Amino acid sequence: MSPSRVIRGAAPGADAMRVPVAIVGAGACGLTAALRLAEAGIETVLIERDAVPSGSTALSSGFIPAAGTAAQRAAGIEDDAARYAADIQAKAHGTAAPHLVAAYTGAAAAAVDNLARHGLDFEVLDGFLYPGHTARRMHTLPQRTGAALVAALERAATGAGAYLLTRALARQIWADGSGRVSAVGCERPDGSMDVIGCDVLLLACNGFGGNAAMVAEHLPAMRGAVYGGHAGNDGSAIEWGLQMDARLADMGGYQGHGSWATPQGALISWAVMMDGGVQVNRAGRRFHNETLGYSEAAVHVLAQPGGVAWNVFDDHTLGLARGFPDFVQAEAGQALKTCADLPALAALIGCDAGTLGRTLADARPGADDPHGRRFERALQAPYHAVKVTGALFHTQGGLDIDAHCRVLDRNGAALPNLLAAGGAARGVSGNDVSGYLSGNGLLSAVAGGHIAAATAAALLKRELA
Repeated sequence: MSPSRVIRGAAPGADAMRVPVAIVGAGACGLTAALRLAEAGIETVLIERDAVPSGSTALSSGFIPAAGTAAQRAAGIEDDAARYAADIQAKAHGTAAPHLVAAYTGAAAAAVDNLARHGLDFEVLDGFLYPGHTARRMHTLPQRTGAALVAALERAATGAGAYLLTRALARQIWADGSGRVSAVGCERPDGSMDVIGCDVLLLACNGFGGNAAMVAEHLPAMRGAVYGGHAGNDGSAIEWGLQMDARLADMGGYQGHGSWATPQGALISWAVMMDGGVQVNRAGRRFHNETLGYSEAAVHVLAQPGGVAWNVFDDHTLGLARGFPDFVQAEAGQALKTCADLPALAALIGCDAGTLGRTLADARPGADDPHGRRFERALQAPYHAVKVTGALFHTQGGLDIDAHCRVLDRNGAALPNLLAAGGAARGVSGNDVSGYLSGNGLLSAVAGGHIAAATAAALLKRELA
């Protein structure tokens, strides 16, 4: 059976199970959309390949960026969509799709506030700013994990009436000559195929980070890099879209991460860098400005000898890092090493103590840093260190969509009833790793899902009119 296949013509048995809206993927995007549709009384089925919804959302830190939310106001934070949009474009050097930046930043607050009304107890992350953000706008559940976010979204969506079909791997789409989708075929664990008819289809099944051939073609810098994303990000949405003559955009955009603990395979929060930590290579030298962003840091780390670096920080930062569950798990896996003094740290890294000493001495307030970083304080012994490599997390390119999340064909016209959002579609990071602003993935997922639900409802209303 050929994966990700579009079949022209009528789907056999599609009327046996038919819903107004079918959603492929039950991550943050799909669940957010399903919840809003259920609120409107629109029957929706979520098609999920895993036994329990997870995807890229569950592997993330679960921080949703939004500007102008009730949670921000309660915390006394002044922020708005225009400021957030400016931050996104500044990080992407003006190359992010303007219509999506405006749409997503404009919808994010309403999306987060709506989720809060359904029991998601958001708080705004405090203590530091992620690179490129000029206001505290990362919304997190108390657990501070992506897994907790997915679980909460699932409870909210299914509690509102959305139907979740698990262990169902979407393989086929049926569409007519005009590109109007009529059904989705889902492969079950026993090899059988369920055919689900639908009036609108939303592709919320993320990107192509798990497809080695696509990564090699579109993201050559990540060829052979560790992949820290979900295996389900196999490029299915892109393959379906191409078969329906859809247009692709920003295929060179992606989220990398320069702080993937090795060999443990765990994420070390970039808060470690933003709080004063530094990255040094095997020679004991810094090699980039750590505050510019963790995404492009992946490329910088992979360019070092052996493709590795060491995160070096002190007790002050250790206290902050231990507030992140991912870090706690990495520490339990023996990723964290503690050294009483500089000679011990140099011995751990395997570098010359004099070289390392000069590196740390230069990382101080008032120093003329060749990489352009400004330090607020100097590191103090004892030192803590984690060996890391660069990793690919998720892609930011995909199906080209309009501001309503409608998939566009090669001529720029919207396909009749095919929507895409989150990682299945182009994001707001432009066409390069450096354009990724922290949280762009969940922004596209949550705001995109919120918008796509409204578009689906409008399409259905038009069909019934």
